[in-house]
Amino acid sequence: MKSYKVVEFGQPLQRIEETNPAPKGTEVLVRITAAGVCHSDVHLWEGFFDMGGGNKYSTAKTMNPPRTMGHEIVGEVVAVGPESKGAKVGDKAVVYPWIGCGKCWYCEHGTENLCPTPHALGVNEDGGFADHVLVPHAKYLYPYGNLPVELACLYACSGITAFGAVKKAQGHDAGRPILVIGAGGVGLMGVRFAKAVLGREPIVADIDENKRKLALANGASAVVDPRDKEARKEIMALTGGVGVAAAIDFVGAESSAQFGWRALGRGGRLIVVGLFGGTFSTPMPMFAFTGNQIMGSVTGTPAEMKEMMDLVTAGKAEPVPVIKRKLDEADATLQELRKGLIMGRAVLVP
Repeated sequence: MKSYKVVEFGQPLQRIEETNPAPKGTEVLVRITAAGVCHSDVHLWEGFFDMGGGNKYSTAKTMNPPRTMGHEIVGEVVAVGPESKGAKVGDKAVVYPWIGCGKCWYCEHGTENLCPTPHALGVNEDGGFADHVLVPHAKYLYPYGNLPVELACLYACSGITAFGAVKKAQGHDAGRPILVIGAGGVGLMGVRFAKAVLGREPIVADIDENKRKLALANGASAVVDPRDKEARKEIMALTGGVGVAAAIDFVGAESSAQFGWRALGRGGRLIVVGLFGGTFSTPMPMFAFTGNQIMGSVTGTPAEMKEMMDLVTAGKAEPVPVIKRKLDEADATLQELRKGLIMGRAVLVP
């Protein structure tokens, strides 16, 4: 078994070769056919998240290196444990990586993605920057139909993250436009799902001209540069003067969140997804004056994963641009993503 692990934070991924793990109990061994490289992998590799004000949240205990990152995984079942049910050798599936402890209130109520003691693949447990991965139960495997493997793997994180965020705008938007902030890989997924779930194309904001063009090519109704001092006026003009019903921030920086907050109409909802870092502040009376809300969104539930996979396998959501790389290019690809050089989504193929 070949894998590329974080051995020391901030240092190149190390190639490790070891014996294939043998599945025990309900476990399933999956031969990986593709694995996405996600922007959160950059933060995990660095070893911290920026909490603003010079404060950092260390991932040392969470990751406990050496650790194989990669949480966007698709593959084929090659072995099953003696107590495994629901999977057989030869099954092809996307792996849901946001696995919880299975015992807490969140896990028992269908929200494993919120489990306070998670066992997420590629984060707490070894993941997809490898040619095999051990999955604790067959219930985390989702068929992907006729989708290409390099696209299918993306639905395990960028897909379910964008889908879960867009779902939080559903029923709240009342037919009004929404704003997607950030046209990177996850943001483009958000653009696609906005059309599929809400029935209309969103406005997209991004500071990168090339990414704005890419957003238009992938279904945005209009694009704005949030650095432009006239950007808020543009959004007001595009919404008939009332502002957007929801703003989904796929960047998660202070500047992006503030832009989304100012773009909201009364009773609007700011949904923060991105992990760029920093702090956010606003006068407390503004919540009461405007009726606006701020909420976070982290990946999605197993039920949302099934709903999304049913949607995409039925051809009801258009694919996003994908860049294929060899597994041996894992570290180089991660560094390109860190520098903002990847347009669309990068996928490693063993």
